[in-house]
Amino acid sequence: MDKNIDAAGNFDNLQTVEEEFLGEPGGGKKEPGSRTPRKANLIEALFTFGFLIVVMSVSIIKFKLDPHIPMFVGVIAAAVMGLWLGYKWESLENAMIKGISQAMQSIIILAIIGMLIGVWIVSGVVPSMILYGLKLLSPQLFLPAAVLICSITSLATGTSWGTAGTMGVALMGIAVGLEIPLPLAAGAVISGAYFGDKMSPLSDTTNLAPAMAGTDVFTHVKAMIPTTVVAYLAALGLFAYMGMGYGGTETSLESIKLIQDGILSQFKVSPVLLIPPALVIVLVAMKMPAIPGIVIGLLTAAFLAPIYQGASLGDILKCAHYGYVSETGVEVIDTLFTKGGLEGMLFSISLTIIAMMFGGIMEETGQLETIVNAVLFRLKSYAGLIVSTEVTCLFSNITMPEQYISIVIPGRMYAQSYRERGLHPSQLSSTLEGMGTVSGALIPWNTCGAFMSNALGVPTALYFKYCFFNLFMPLVVAVFAFLKFNVRYMTEEEKAQLAETGRC
Repeated sequence: MDKNIDAAGNFDNLQTVEEEFLGEPGGGKKEPGSRTPRKANLIEALFTFGFLIVVMSVSIIKFKLDPHIPMFVGVIAAAVMGLWLGYKWESLENAMIKGISQAMQSIIILAIIGMLIGVWIVSGVVPSMILYGLKLLSPQLFLPAAVLICSITSLATGTSWGTAGTMGVALMGIAVGLEIPLPLAAGAVISGAYFGDKMSPLSDTTNLAPAMAGTDVFTHVKAMIPTTVVAYLAALGLFAYMGMGYGGTETSLESIKLIQDGILSQFKVSPVLLIPPALVIVLVAMKMPAIPGIVIGLLTAAFLAPIYQGASLGDILKCAHYGYVSETGVEVIDTLFTKGGLEGMLFSISLTIIAMMFGGIMEETGQLETIVNAVLFRLKSYAGLIVSTEVTCLFSNITMPEQYISIVIPGRMYAQSYRERGLHPSQLSSTLEGMGTVSGALIPWNTCGAFMSNALGVPTALYFKYCFFNLFMPLVVAVFAFLKFNVRYMTEEEKAQLAETGRC
């Protein structure tokens, strides 16, 4: 009987049946019921993302949960879709491990920075930075001073929430006494806090963005400088202009005095304690790799801690692991300085691991590629890629209202597109921060917007139009993109490094 004729005399492609069980012609034997994996189509990819959006929104908005478990549920959904597409579990597991490995350097940096924050506080480095900032800036120019004070605090601590919840609260009290409109004061506080959050190497978002894009934290920070400086100076100038009619009295400066006295009651302050952060900046400028540069800053502060604060080796090791605990009894001081330590970074580290598991599966199964191709179908230009990344970040902050997710999801979605166009990963990471980090505070139901509103006592709907830095930042990024300013392409050496290690 002819091999293409079945028992009933019908001409069927029996070779297809043979391949189903025996494998490709000339290949090995396939297990019964197995099939060749295929890439996801748009509907399948959107289903996975839609499921994640629903789970994330309900969990964060209704149940007030952190994003970790909802993100892991998204990992499960991505894996189930991968199995549906014909991928074996071993392939999906390897994809998750590969995704985590791509972020391993950033995970290590996050762990070290957690230790550094604890040691920098116990040694008096962070308190010295804040105290000198308060002394140098005159509160008579309240609005620009508020921006600068919050900028310095956020740069020193790496947190916008901590800055707004401490310095921000104090400044809002002063604003009441100076009869400055509270929404305007809140805008100044948030602008300064998010500048520091965006630019500080101590910030979790500043480390998360390069991890998603495939570069290191210091390369990322340097890439952000041109656009961030423009947005910051524009915001600072506008606050200075609007604040000319305010802040001419010495009314209600007790809050700032309270913070200064609280710092001096707990720490010995000295200009020498500014050496560790200055040293890190110098080492970065000399192109030292991030990990040894940060470790040297940590060890320098650890050396100064016994000299200036009388800290023992046990105190230093304890703060490096658990973070510093302030117990002055003054709420604003205790809130400001109780932070840091390896354990304090486990929130960001664990979220990074889970997010990279999700991204690894989505990349392996073609779900990210399918969605990005659909988004970029009509967008061929560099500016179109940048703007579409920003829009995706904003959409993430609106639909999955958590700042971290607005960096994680778009970062994994667009990483390959930037690489295919030869753009350095820092172009992606700086774009992620240009919208993802700063826009959350402008959305009432986002965790950032809800926190800022509660901490400062002003509804998001009233203060958002005065958050000039947060509003200017995405616009400046888009303008730079259309004008093709600050564009960085990968060298051949960087391309080879990226292909080998997943980062450059």
